[in-house]
Amino acid sequence: MPARFPPIIAPSVLSADFSRMAEEVAAVEAGGAEWLHLDVMDGHFVPNLTFGAPLVSALRPKSKMVFDVHLMVAPVDPYIEMFAKAGADHIHVHIEAGPHTHRTLQHIRACGVKAGIAICPATPPEALGEVLDLVDIILVMTVNPGFGGQKFLDSQLPKIRTLRRMADATGRDIRIGVDGGVNVETTPRATEAGADMLVAGTSVYGQPDYRQAIAALRDAARPFG
Repeated sequence: MPARFPPIIAPSVLSADFSRMAEEVAAVEAGGAEWLHLDVMDGHFVPNLTFGAPLVSALRPKSKMVFDVHLMVAPVDPYIEMFAKAGADHIHVHIEAGPHTHRTLQHIRACGVKAGIAICPATPPEALGEVLDLVDIILVMTVNPGFGGQKFLDSQLPKIRTLRRMADATGRDIRIGVDGGVNVETTPRATEAGADMLVAGTSVYGQPDYRQAIAALRDAARPFG
């Protein structure tokens, strides 16, 4: 099922050199990236720790890219306003992170930020059916969240197709993103299924030429985008 939008490649700073973060952000922006994906992990909802709102705030004046913040955090509600104030343009929360996702998404939108909902591999797509009126982006985890460099789970392709149909049936402009194991081999499978945003970690930051890596992913997405 074709996507509604031209595909976006969003490099993930999880795979960047943390000792040179400002330079790494500038490098992917110079390489043609429009969005920057920032993975926030709490060591509780997922088995890893990354960074908090101060890093987002420090990077915000240094980039014009869209800051796509993915909160792998539970509970998540206490952190939404601080990431919005730090400069997030989008905030993704997990459907699995709390019992009141509808209220959480309302809170994100009230902060003037686009709302994203992320969904883990074990969660069925139907779990999102009651919140599609509040989301701008659905982020399908194509790995189990918590670590970069994992292998893409092809088992999630039917979920992407289902969510593409569900999103389109609303008549709203909802992007479908994929996060995990994205590279030039897996990108065509994801975009053919209906994804139009691809979070790319090692397939950008693990390559010697960021511009070339981003262009290669765009080319791989183009037949379906």
